[in-house]
Amino acid sequence: MTTRSLNIPITRLAEATSIALAQNLQCQDIQTSLSEEPIATAFVRKGTGSPPVVLLHGFDSSVLEFRRLLPLVAEHQETWAIDLLGFGFTDRPAQIGFSPLAIKTHLYYCWKTWIGQPMVLVGASMGGAAAIDFALTYPEAVQKLVLLDSAGYTVGLPIAKYLIPLIGKRATNFLRSPKVRQNIAVKAYHDPTFASEDAACCAALHLDHPRWQDALIAFTQSGGYGSFKRQLAELQQPTLILWGENDRILGIKDAPRFEQAIPNSRLVWVQKAGHVPHLEQANLTAFYIQDFIAS
Repeated sequence: MTTRSLNIPITRLAEATSIALAQNLQCQDIQTSLSEEPIATAFVRKGTGSPPVVLLHGFDSSVLEFRRLLPLVAEHQETWAIDLLGFGFTDRPAQIGFSPLAIKTHLYYCWKTWIGQPMVLVGASMGGAAAIDFALTYPEAVQKLVLLDSAGYTVGLPIAKYLIPLIGKRATNFLRSPKVRQNIAVKAYHDPTFASEDAACCAALHLDHPRWQDALIAFTQSGGYGSFKRQLAELQQPTLILWGENDRILGIKDAPRFEQAIPNSRLVWVQKAGHVPHLEQANLTAFYIQDFIAS
């Protein structure tokens, strides 16, 4: 299959890791059972070493969320960051319904096409819920699981409180607002200075990708990810739960609940980090992940 570069506007990016990841962003057509036409899927791949590591971003985000973490993990392992169906820079075909089931199906075909061996699946926030869902359905594809301040224990995401009272385009126009996005970003960090202009640009570059609005509406209307509380005991994979000790998006109560519910799991608190330890404490997060892989 032909891999092609994605030329996205990066002139406003200032951080070296942001620029490097954006320049390495690629796209490949993935054939799935969701439609007759393949889906042009955005990803970044770096490094060598088994098992491969796959990074899944959060709600209304993209692979750029892993601009600091990916190069550190890739020093030891083959590392992928993939834009989930309906998000980031992956195409949003009009004939596909955007839902957790569609996301899981698309991710399976990405794994089957690119990787084809058990992987370490790392999910951040909503990406954690996607990782749990995938590991429960395709246990043969997941060797180990890493949850970063993960959704999936309590029903829904806090962003829903902004979207539920709003309908369709009004909701997405609200979410597109730079002021709204900046307020959420500041809350996501322990240290608000991380909510820089570069960070804001990374978080917004995908908004101009075709059908961003339509896919976000469809995903929200599908109900998004619910609670996996009752299924967590079925997880077969060793699981590392990394949680920012100052998470103001999801809070901290679900962290020990995940550890108690998942049979072979360990909780590690990331100090001086909020909801996104992979951005705020990238070196420490990478260390914990590599130690978990090696153990």
